[in-house]
Amino acid sequence: VQLVESGGGSAQAGGSLRLSCAVSGDTNSRYCMSWVRQTPGNTREGVANIDINGITGYADSVKGRFTISLDNAKTTVYLQMNSLKPEDTSMYYCAARATCSGPYQHWGQGTQVTVSS
Repeated sequence: VQLVESGGGSAQAGGSLRLSCAVSGDTNSRYCMSWVRQTPGNTREGVANIDINGITGYADSVKGRFTISLDNAKTTVYLQMNSLKPEDTSMYYCAARATCSGPYQHWGQGTQVTVSS
Protein backbone atom coordinates (compact mmCIF):
# COMPACT_ATOMS: atom_id res chain seq x y z
CA VAL A 1 0.00 0.00 0.00
CA GLN A 2 1.28 3.48 -0.85
CA LEU A 3 0.57 6.54 1.25
CA VAL A 4 1.08 10.12 0.06
CA GLU A 5 0.50 13.03 2.42
CA SER A 6 -0.34 16.59 1.50
CA GLY A 7 -1.68 19.72 3.13
CA GLY A 8 1.09 20.62 5.52
CA GLY A 9 2.42 24.14 5.81
CA SER A 10 2.55 27.06 8.20
CA ALA A 11 -0.15 28.48 10.42
CA GLN A 12 -0.50 30.91 13.27
CA ALA A 13 -1.35 29.65 16.71
CA GLY A 14 -5.09 29.22 16.92
CA GLY A 15 -5.36 28.55 13.21
CA SER A 16 -6.27 25.43 11.28
CA LEU A 17 -4.77 23.09 8.73
CA ARG A 18 -6.08 19.95 7.08
CA LEU A 19 -3.78 17.11 6.13
CA SER A 20 -4.70 14.53 3.51
CA CYS A 21 -3.29 11.07 2.91
CA ALA A 22 -3.99 9.39 -0.42
CA VAL A 23 -4.07 5.61 -0.09
CA SER A 24 -3.35 3.44 -3.12
CA GLY A 25 -2.25 -0.09 -3.87
CA ASP A 26 -3.72 -2.77 -1.63
CA THR A 27 -6.98 -0.95 -1.01
CA ASN A 28 -8.91 -4.21 -0.66
CA SER A 29 -7.24 -4.86 2.65
CA ARG A 30 -8.59 -3.13 5.69
CA TYR A 31 -6.11 -1.18 7.74
CA CYS A 32 -6.08 0.91 10.82
CA MET A 33 -5.02 4.32 9.52
CA SER A 34 -3.05 6.67 11.70
CA TRP A 35 -1.40 10.04 11.79
CA VAL A 36 1.93 10.04 13.60
CA ARG A 37 4.15 13.03 14.24
CA GLN A 38 7.87 13.09 14.83
CA THR A 39 9.87 16.00 16.19
CA PRO A 40 13.43 16.90 15.14
CA GLY A 41 14.55 15.19 18.34
CA ASN A 42 12.96 12.01 16.95
CA THR A 43 10.21 11.84 19.55
CA ARG A 44 7.36 9.98 17.87
CA GLU A 45 3.76 10.42 18.92
CA GLY A 46 0.72 8.67 17.56
CA VAL A 47 -1.74 11.52 17.08
CA ALA A 48 -4.91 9.86 15.83
CA ASN A 49 -6.24 6.50 14.62
CA ILE A 50 -9.26 5.38 12.67
CA ASP A 51 -9.93 1.65 12.51
CA ILE A 52 -11.77 -0.47 9.96
CA ASN A 53 -15.06 0.17 11.76
CA GLY A 54 -14.56 3.92 11.81
CA ILE A 55 -13.72 4.02 15.49
CA THR A 56 -11.35 6.87 16.23
CA GLY A 57 -8.77 7.46 18.93
CA TYR A 58 -6.66 10.48 19.80
CA ALA A 59 -3.63 11.39 21.83
CA ASP A 60 -4.53 13.47 24.87
CA SER A 61 -2.43 16.31 23.48
CA VAL A 62 -4.77 16.77 20.50
CA LYS A 63 -8.11 15.54 21.81
CA GLY A 64 -10.85 18.06 21.09
CA ARG A 65 -8.70 19.90 18.54
CA PHE A 66 -7.89 17.32 15.85
CA THR A 67 -10.29 15.12 13.91
CA ILE A 68 -9.35 12.10 11.80
CA SER A 69 -11.69 10.93 9.08
CA LEU A 70 -11.84 8.64 6.07
CA ASP A 71 -13.68 9.32 2.84
CA ASN A 72 -16.43 6.98 1.65
CA ALA A 73 -14.18 5.29 -0.88
CA LYS A 74 -11.63 4.74 1.90
CA THR A 75 -8.88 6.08 -0.32
CA THR A 76 -8.16 9.30 1.55
CA VAL A 77 -7.52 9.86 5.23
CA TYR A 78 -7.84 13.36 6.61
CA LEU A 79 -6.57 15.07 9.72
CA GLN A 80 -8.38 18.31 10.49
CA MET A 81 -6.28 20.31 12.91
CA ASN A 82 -7.93 23.22 14.70
CA SER A 83 -6.77 25.50 17.51
CA LEU A 84 -3.18 24.82 16.54
CA LYS A 85 -0.43 25.38 19.06
CA PRO A 86 3.31 25.95 18.52
CA GLU A 87 3.94 22.56 20.13
CA ASP A 88 2.03 20.96 17.24
CA THR A 89 4.99 21.83 15.02
CA SER A 90 6.32 18.56 13.66
CA MET A 91 6.63 16.31 10.65
CA TYR A 92 3.34 14.46 10.25
CA TYR A 93 3.23 10.99 8.76
CA CYS A 94 0.34 8.90 7.55
CA ALA A 95 0.74 5.27 8.57
CA ALA A 96 -1.17 2.02 8.09
CA ARG A 97 -1.18 -1.15 10.15
CA ALA A 98 -3.29 -4.27 10.42
CA THR A 99 -4.71 -3.28 13.83
CA CYS A 100 -4.58 -0.09 15.85
CA SER A 101 -2.59 -1.85 18.54
CA GLY A 102 -0.01 -3.43 16.25
CA PRO A 103 3.20 -2.14 14.68
CA TYR A 104 3.08 0.37 11.86
CA GLN A 105 3.60 -1.40 8.55
CA HIS A 106 3.37 1.29 5.90
CA TRP A 107 4.43 4.93 5.99
CA GLY A 108 4.05 7.99 3.86
CA GLN A 109 6.88 10.41 3.21
CA GLY A 110 5.60 12.97 5.71
CA THR A 111 4.43 16.56 5.54
CA GLN A 112 5.76 19.41 7.67
CA VAL A 113 3.48 21.44 9.90
CA THR A 114 4.85 24.61 11.47
CA VAL A 115 2.83 26.67 13.93
CA SER A 116 4.07 30.09 14.97
CA SER A 117 3.03 31.96 18.08
